[in-house]
Amino acid sequence: MAECRVCCHHCQISEGRHGFCGVRTCRDGVIVPENYGMITSIALDPVEKKPLRRFMPGSWILSVGSYGCNLRCPFCQNYRISWSVEAENSKREARFVAPEYLAKIAEDQKRNGNIGVAFTYNEPLISYEYVMDTARILEKNGLKTVMVTNGMADTSEVSELFSYIDAMNIDLKGFTDRYYSEVLKGDRRMVMEFIMEAVKHSHVELTTLIIPGENDSEEEMDELSRWVSRLDSEIPLHISRFFPRFHMQDRYATPVEKIYRLKAVAERNLRYVYTGNC
Repeated sequence: MAECRVCCHHCQISEGRHGFCGVRTCRDGVIVPENYGMITSIALDPVEKKPLRRFMPGSWILSVGSYGCNLRCPFCQNYRISWSVEAENSKREARFVAPEYLAKIAEDQKRNGNIGVAFTYNEPLISYEYVMDTARILEKNGLKTVMVTNGMADTSEVSELFSYIDAMNIDLKGFTDRYYSEVLKGDRRMVMEFIMEAVKHSHVELTTLIIPGENDSEEEMDELSRWVSRLDSEIPLHISRFFPRFHMQDRYATPVEKIYRLKAVAERNLRYVYTGNC
């Protein structure tokens, strides 16, 4: 048995078993990511789709995902590869792509406007070793590395990764400990610490999905955006509209007018605030 210290769960994992994320496992007493290089999704996307609005706008980026996640968002859009019984099917369908080969695909796609690789769709931090190994090669080839992440990782455990990431979109899903611990099964403070470290190394943009009755008050948005502004008032914040799905189909879609009201609140503190899914 060994302890995984990547995130707040600090899973004690027996030989051959898995932690909370369903990915990190114990082999010969060492914690490793079972899904290293196992790709379930790959597409060439506009960089704005990550979403990144102020990082090389107009570019395209090769986007890849694996399976597994260390949160349990009941509204997950990618639950088939992130968490649930359906993710077991994704494991069987995943194909191994070595870092060198992924970098070669990215290089070949430069002719279509590709600038690098974005690790997205599921949670990339739970297999940060693969991200880092690929990023080293991409950097040598003059390509960018982007990460779309929930930010729930111990910065001391993944510290080496920061120097290889050019841009991140990090979910700051809400601004109460209750929401993070009870609804998402995560740790808001750990995410905040990750963001504070990330802005020292990379271009960072943040996303908050607005769930009716959970994180949709103007008071919470004011507190969230004030905290971000203390880091840097020019950090872009994406305020995104929720639609019912997965285990949260008992809620209505976030009213469009609510998104725009929250945008106005955030703009009191931040220069760049964008709306999504409206």
